[in-house]
Amino acid sequence: MKSMVKPQHEARAKIIKAMAHPSRLFIIEELNKKERCVNELTDMIGADASTVSKHLSVLKNAGLVADEKRGNSIFYSLRVPCIMQFMGCVEDVLSANAKQHNEILKCCKK
Repeated sequence: MKSMVKPQHEARAKIIKAMAHPSRLFIIEELNKKERCVNELTDMIGADASTVSKHLSVLKNAGLVADEKRGNSIFYSLRVPCIMQFMGCVEDVLSANAKQHNEILKCCKK
């Protein structure tokens, strides 16, 4: 049987996999507010610089983050702010799941 998975599905999965870590989601949210350097993100996340740099590298390789060297610092920015629309959709799923869970609990308490 021939696979129905297309290259576009593979490309989408790569982007979603790159976001699939709590620290990376935090970085995306912060970069949506303004550009940041590694030191700022390191302080905010509470991880060492090498870990934060690795997270930024994953996001950059997926095409979500851009970097710009200025002097001795590298500043990171969100390449595609529309990714926040996806985050909004994820929040809608979480909300719908919570509502469904609450309905189940109401039913069980009777």
